[in-house]
Amino acid sequence: MRFQKKYIGLIAYIFFLLVPIYWLLNMSLKTNAEILSTFSLFPNNLTFDNYLTIFTDPSWYTGYLNSLTYVTLNTVISLLAALPAAYAFSRYNFLGDKHLFFWLFTNRMAPPAVFLLPYFQLYSSIGLFDTHIAVALAHCVFNVPLAVWILEGFMSGVPKEMDETAFLDGYSFPRFFLTIFIPLIRAGIGVTAFFLFMFSWVELLLARTLTTVNAKPIAAIMTRTVSAAGIDWGLLAAAGILTIIPGALVIWFVRKHVAKGFALGRV
Repeated sequence: MRFQKKYIGLIAYIFFLLVPIYWLLNMSLKTNAEILSTFSLFPNNLTFDNYLTIFTDPSWYTGYLNSLTYVTLNTVISLLAALPAAYAFSRYNFLGDKHLFFWLFTNRMAPPAVFLLPYFQLYSSIGLFDTHIAVALAHCVFNVPLAVWILEGFMSGVPKEMDETAFLDGYSFPRFFLTIFIPLIRAGIGVTAFFLFMFSWVELLLARTLTTVNAKPIAAIMTRTVSAAGIDWGLLAAAGILTIIPGALVIWFVRKHVAKGFALGRV
């Protein structure tokens, strides 16, 4: 009996989570007139015009390309910066290391709005405004501390004797780090990459403020559906469905690493 109740509760929870996604999909397959005129669980007149608009209008599909570009750049840069930093925190003790580690992580706790004006003035003065690298670097302020914190937990789980043995065997540090140490913490790297991608993908405030045309993210372009004629609900719903897909794909590819990260790392 208790077994059945557990599964009933799980099914109800999954249903509760999937209802908004289904309703978004349902709206994306309707015309705007049908959405505003009737309430239905299924489209009365199925249409893919909303998706065709997104895939054929350059102002829409370039938004997705812009978002994927700066998100990928940020993930790569954050990992490259965080890996050696996390290794240093996990392997060495130095003056003020605990305070530095705490100060680094407090940057992750700061709201993005705090950094809007400094980044806007800085990028405008050096010619980086409205570029993909500008948004990627701005997100590093939040993602690098998070990556260091997660990776340090995984690295601390690797015995220090592993490093000493490799050095006695004649390994240089770069060779040891790339060929032995990195494979040992690949689950942690997968978990970290997942969180970096997701934060950068859903962050809107910095991405919208630091771009105008060339690097405008899809989340900012979605606000264009608001006009004097009202909101184009169908087009907005189709864009929402397409913004869910990259995150779902990332979760699918790193699902095993995420599960291991909950068990072993700081996740």
